[in-house]
Formats: sequence, structure tokens, C-alpha cells
Amino acid sequence: MSWGETSKNMIEEQEQESMKDFIIEVVKMFFLALIIIVPVRMFLFQPFIVRGASMEPNFSEKQYLIINEFGYKNTPVNIFGKDIITVTPRKTLERNDIVVFRAPNNDKQYYIKRVVGLPGETIEVESGEVTIYNDENPNGKILEQEYLPEGRKTNGSRKVIIADDEYYVLGDNRPASSDSRSFGPLSKNDVIGKVLLRAWPLNDVTIFN
Repeated sequence: MSWGETSKNMIEEQEQESMKDFIIEVVKMFFLALIIIVPVRMFLFQPFIVRGASMEPNFSEKQYLIINEFGYKNTPVNIFGKDIITVTPRKTLERNDIVVFRAPNNDKQYYIKRVVGLPGETIEVESGEVTIYNDENPNGKILEQEYLPEGRKTNGSRKVIIADDEYYVLGDNRPASSDSRSFGPLSKNDVIGKVLLRAWPLNDVTIFN
């Protein structure tokens, strides 16, 4: 074999090694992305775009929100089409939290509402007011709702006992909201998460506790 042929073979071998190293790096980056992105997407955060006017004036159409799912969402872990385990909710929502959840009778649609009633409480809607009955207020306490525009009342007339695995949710735009007054208390299993950040529009960026 001549020197030229030997040199040519060495170059070809180097090119093959370089291509092999490149493919290995691509595969490594792919799996690294899976390791980082999939858990974040499945367990931590999810984007949400506001649709409709049910939360006006506090949340408006097409606002872009980031939802904190960690500890709130009932998440099945699926590998190759099989559910391996289900991560159940560990955190509880608090009154006035803004929550995103699966719509009743349509798990492909999502609603955004405000938590007003907690597990074990009784909620009464009457004469435009919301009254809370619990261990601290056995005779009832009218809910203070500073987030509502002045003069806005809660229409309807009903009294509901909330189960230990449920919440009572209402839209801030009470006259134009489909909420627990119509579909009943929200099951914890339907909760996706609570609003963490309003990311758009830029002039209204807000971090929520």
C-alpha cells in the first residue's frame, strides 16, 4: 500500500470517528433534554392562555400565564404507552388562590377560577353575598372580596357542603362565569395547578403568591 493510500485511509477513519462522536453527542443531548424538560413539563410548570371573560377585570382574554403544577396535579407517569405510577396531589389550595382545572364533562378544556370555599366548609350564596361556615365561624361569615369591582354582587341562591376532597370556585366576573354555582364543587383530582405568573402582556407582568 502506498503512502498516499495509507494517508487517505487514515483521513477516512478520522472522519468516521468524528461522525461517530457527533452522533453520540446528539444522542446524549437528546436524552439530557428529556431528563430536564419532561419532568418540568409533567410535574412543575405549564403555560396557560386565558380564554373568555369569566375572570375580568383581574384576568383578561389572551393573557399568558404560567401555572405551578407541583404538588397540585394528579399526574400519571406514562412510559412507552403504559401508566407506571400516578403522582397524587400533596399540596392544598388556599382561599383566593387562582386555580386552573379540567372543565366538568370535558377533560380537554380548562377553566380558570378563584378558590372561595375550602374542604369541609359550607358555602352559601344569597342576596349577592358569599357566606362561609366553618369551625371558626359556625354562624357564618360574609366573605370579603376586595378583588371584585365595587358594586359587583354574586348572583344566585344556594347552600353547599364541600367534601374533604373538593373546593368551591367562582369566577371574578360573577354575572358571566360558569363556576361552582352551576357545576358544583371542584374535585381535587381535576386541579391542574395554581397561577404562578402572568407573563403577558409585558406591562402587566405579575407574580402571584
